[in-house]
Amino acid sequence: MKVLILTKSDDNQSIADVTRALNERGAEVLRLDTDHFPGEVRMSERAGAEGVELELTTPAGSARLSEVDALWHRRLAFGARLPEGIDHQQRVAAIEESKRSLMGALGAAPCFKVDPMWRIRHAGQKSLQLAVAREVGLDLPRTLVSNDADALREFWDACDGKVVAKMQSSFAIYDDDGNENVVFTNTLSQADIDDPQGLELCPMTFQEKLEKRLELRVTVVGDRVFSAAVDSARMEGAEVDWRRKGAQLIGAWKEHQLPADVERGCLDLMDRLQLNYGAIDIVATPQGRHVFLEVNPSGEFFWLEREPGLPIAAALADVLTGRAPRREELHETMSGAGIAAVMPQRA
Repeated sequence: MKVLILTKSDDNQSIADVTRALNERGAEVLRLDTDHFPGEVRMSERAGAEGVELELTTPAGSARLSEVDALWHRRLAFGARLPEGIDHQQRVAAIEESKRSLMGALGAAPCFKVDPMWRIRHAGQKSLQLAVAREVGLDLPRTLVSNDADALREFWDACDGKVVAKMQSSFAIYDDDGNENVVFTNTLSQADIDDPQGLELCPMTFQEKLEKRLELRVTVVGDRVFSAAVDSARMEGAEVDWRRKGAQLIGAWKEHQLPADVERGCLDLMDRLQLNYGAIDIVATPQGRHVFLEVNPSGEFFWLEREPGLPIAAALADVLTGRAPRREELHETMSGAGIAAVMPQRA
């Protein structure tokens, strides 16, 4: 069996962990670092009356896509190593053409994928996630997505002045010295409400600020659920968004037992979104609520392998090699019976 991992050269320990688990299961692994494409990585897609074939050549070896049994979409960084001297417009065009060419060829491949890119993009829509989470019975925070200052003030009053602001996209702002400043979740103040400068130019997501007992990362792989928790309030600077102190908190994560209905809701959410992998963020409140925030279809998990030692890489290898149940492609399983027919039946 052959598994293709689509990633980038500076990716983290998760690649080595999953590769090792795949090798232990007898699978051959081909790693494609997308930052080396175009450039060191070459592709040739040939189409004709006899069919379509994609050949990939990397510094580590080559493979035909017809020989690949499974694909893991991990990280994308097309064109990151293009020569500095290339004209900006040409660079943008080369990156876009590279992305469309390779992702188009991979998207057409019949191999099993974790997960198909179209499904990752669809499931990544935050408003869709909240709607589906509500439908499957998960608890939600009050949420407003808006660029209307009056709507924000109404929401602020409804939440008794306890509101956080976040962005739906992940990005950083760079200062004049090139230093990266990641945009995290932030608490709003009365001053922000009195003068929401620039809000009309860019919508933001606002949620009621929950009192936290624990922050949870629930990783779902196939039909397995791995839950870990951290008491982020114990570390100054991590109270609102634990990612601000993510490195310092790595050793503080503990395995967490989800209530049965919450675990079932997480699985139902993944069924509805048709994802084989997802990293779900949940807040556990002192009152016993487990409140769903979002699911990242390509979320990180590497630190949870170290502490508290959750075997997520092994579970992912089992799904990729077909040793564990999969949420298969819709066109392979529906047979005209409708979406409900492909959902696993749960007690």
